[in-house]
Amino acid sequence: MLFAQKSGAEKRRLFREGLKSGKLLRFPGAFSPFISMIIEQAGFDGVYISGAGIANDLGLPDIGLTTQSEVVARGRAISRTTELPSIIDIDTGFGEPMSAARTVQELEDAGLAGCHLEDQMNPKRCGHLDGKALVPADEMIRKVSAAAKARRDQNFVIIARTDALAVEDFDRA
Repeated sequence: MLFAQKSGAEKRRLFREGLKSGKLLRFPGAFSPFISMIIEQAGFDGVYISGAGIANDLGLPDIGLTTQSEVVARGRAISRTTELPSIIDIDTGFGEPMSAARTVQELEDAGLAGCHLEDQMNPKRCGHLDGKALVPADEMIRKVSAAAKARRDQNFVIIARTDALAVEDFDRA
């Protein structure tokens, strides 16, 4: 099969059902359509599209240098080659809350099932690197809220991710 037969809406619905099932969902990482096809053939539940994987595949460090258009294009290419739901790392959402909102709509149009959005300040740093700084909590709340309100399909999953543990103690995280 050259292209997936399931629509983005169908993949999002199935992903939501999977999340409600109580079953552990296995989403190995992919940075290319070829890898996503292998993940599907191996019988996994979905595809995780890593921001670090995309950046590194483009020859860039994972410090927020990829653009929204590059990430959406890679997500679209991966999503169209698998029947599995795909979730993608959108780093800090490519700017302010309205940028995160636009990104969510672009991802829906590209057939993705969800994304995760992190709370770092720009320039962001890969999760395992030192030197991270966080945006204030109220700013992150505005960004997640704008992203959620921008959804046209309520089955599109937005995952708020924090790097606070690397910056603050466990209780504050």
